[in-house]
Amino acid sequence: MITVARTKLHLRIDHNDENELIEDLIEAATEATADYLNMTAAEVLATMPAPVNAAILLLIADLYENRELQADRQLYNNDTYERLLNPYRVMGL
Repeated sequence: MITVARTKLHLRIDHNDENELIEDLIEAATEATADYLNMTAAEVLATMPAPVNAAILLLIADLYENRELQADRQLYNNDTYERLLNPYRVMGL
């Protein structure tokens, strides 16, 4: 499970001013990752291998750094995020 303390270390944050924001980003990134993997958040949290953990932290960092960025379309695709997750993705028939 990704904790606020681990996330703050990853983001290099040493204050508590944004803990609530970080909790929201953890939840959003976990849900987005579960959606990408075609799993539930509970399934993702129960089977969190290192690449999935790294992908969630990568997404959290992106959401944190670009929280004010707005555009009408996706400006880039994060290939690293997808490469970390693709081996764990549940494919439907």
